[in-house]
Amino acid sequence: MALRRMDNVLIVVNDIAAATAFFVALGMTVEGTMPLAGPWVDQVVGLEDVDCEIVMLRMPDGHGGIELTTFH
Repeated sequence: MALRRMDNVLIVVNDIAAATAFFVALGMTVEGTMPLAGPWVDQVVGLEDVDCEIVMLRMPDGHGGIELTTFH
């Protein structure tokens, strides 16, 4: 079976600004950025007291994306 589609990939990075610049240079566009914290995030990542920032990037054709995350 071959991979047919990938909607979203999460990549944890140390320097979110540098990682964002790298993927933008490859042609991706930033869809949005936001800080995340709270019980919902704790449950999703399986850790306690999570404080992170995310950047959502979209492929040039509009399909597929990358989510960059850095934990503080």
